[in-house]
Amino acid sequence: MEYVLAYDIGTTGVKTCLFKISREIELIDGAYGAYNLYILENGGAEQDAEEWWSALCSTTKSLLQKTGINPAEIIGISFCSQMQGLVLVDRAGNALRRPMSYMDQRSGAVMKKYSGKGIKVAGLGLIKLLTCLIQTHAAPLSVKDPLWKYLWVKDNEPEVFSKVYKWLDVKEYFICRATGEFVMTKDSAWSTLIYNSNSYRWSKAICRMFKVNVNHLPRVIECYNIAGKLTEKAAAELGLKTGTEVYGGGGDATLIGLGAGCTNEGDTHIYSGTSGWVGTVTKKQVVDAVHSIAATMGVLKGRFNYFAEMETAGKCFEWVKEHLALDEIGIYLQKKDVAESKETEYESLYDYLSDTIKKIPAGSNGVIFTPWLHGNRCPFEDSKASGVFFNINIGTGKTQMIRAVLEGICFHLRWMLETQDLKVKTSDIIRFVGGGALSEVTCQILADITGRTIETVEHAQDVGAMGAAMLVGIGCGIIPSIDKVKNYVRVKKVFTPDFENKAAYDKNFKVFKEIYATNKKLFREINS
Repeated sequence: MEYVLAYDIGTTGVKTCLFKISREIELIDGAYGAYNLYILENGGAEQDAEEWWSALCSTTKSLLQKTGINPAEIIGISFCSQMQGLVLVDRAGNALRRPMSYMDQRSGAVMKKYSGKGIKVAGLGLIKLLTCLIQTHAAPLSVKDPLWKYLWVKDNEPEVFSKVYKWLDVKEYFICRATGEFVMTKDSAWSTLIYNSNSYRWSKAICRMFKVNVNHLPRVIECYNIAGKLTEKAAAELGLKTGTEVYGGGGDATLIGLGAGCTNEGDTHIYSGTSGWVGTVTKKQVVDAVHSIAATMGVLKGRFNYFAEMETAGKCFEWVKEHLALDEIGIYLQKKDVAESKETEYESLYDYLSDTIKKIPAGSNGVIFTPWLHGNRCPFEDSKASGVFFNINIGTGKTQMIRAVLEGICFHLRWMLETQDLKVKTSDIIRFVGGGALSEVTCQILADITGRTIETVEHAQDVGAMGAAMLVGIGCGIIPSIDKVKNYVRVKKVFTPDFENKAAYDKNFKVFKEIYATNKKLFREINS
């Protein structure tokens, strides 16, 4: 029997999954380990590398114990992870400071300093912008992009910067810790926005322009390449066999689409986890600098993911649970989850909330929520944008507000979907994955708001790990090609739009889009 370990490294925890791989891929079991996200007053968002590794080790040992699998039967290890982090390491592979998350937005002054002189477009000097677009078909237009994090450390922590050996992303740190190798997969390299997507090399022109030390940049490999083998030390800490092959893996934006079975041109998937996005497969690198959408590198050469991201999707519903529902609408008695009560039919608090809000009519009686709890990227980049409940009146209850949060997430996903349609053709049938896809209420709301057919797949919350496992299958030859991946993904349920509901949603959606334009100046004034 051949098994694969796949690690899905998220914003707040790692899901360690064991797959059996042959003519199909079967998820055997998984284990979850949490770690912290540290939000700083200056806009920083950091994590702790030791907490990451500790979670990896504990979940691996737990999973092996739970399943009884012999580590010698594991043919490969792969990773799917959050992207656009910054992990600066020394020659021994030690993290020199706490890694900076993709959510880190403290680099506004640094971006302004290095953005260039003269005419600026989307915050970047025209000459620098054009150079980036020619070299990478994208540009570092967000304050959260890794380039600005790197330069922030250079300017603000010179002692740390002087010790830097390599610049890594999140999963690349895990690869380094596991194998001792300093590498980046092509998708991670491209996401730094200093990797030339024409020559498939680090762009010396961009490095010169922004004063990046090219010696800090690691060797680049394919996602399905073997990055190295598990060292004796790492194997002992993980409870695995020394010499187990470790594959490059990929970022979540790359592998969640793969795990959803979206590999052919025009395939569109929507992901709703802590963050959210719309991704469409293209055969050319399309960029929309005005709306902050770019075609990221995919697993296969000549395939790209036209990618539009929102910072907080499922995080908004988590916020609802913690700040609207808890102890306030009868879910908790003495802070006891309804899921813990023997008298309830609900398996979780989220199930209870979903069942409660489905009784509210489409449009939440005119209440609208904007899901910008940590700024926003697309279709507008603004770190100052915030969440808003709009049109509350004396008859508004919390159930309307909670439903409005889910609708607001789906409104924003529709906005990004329609913005993508300005440049590419998105698909009529959309694969919906991530934790949000586990709620049938959310799936139907998304179908009604977008007017598209929504498909969910088995193990919707584990498609990133599934994509990582597929890379091992491709790398070792069990899966013949990426084009065959769809054969390994089973559709679970189909949701068709209710166009009567869509008519109600269309009215709210028009207002939803205008809320940002109307309040942009006020967001900046109150949050500066």
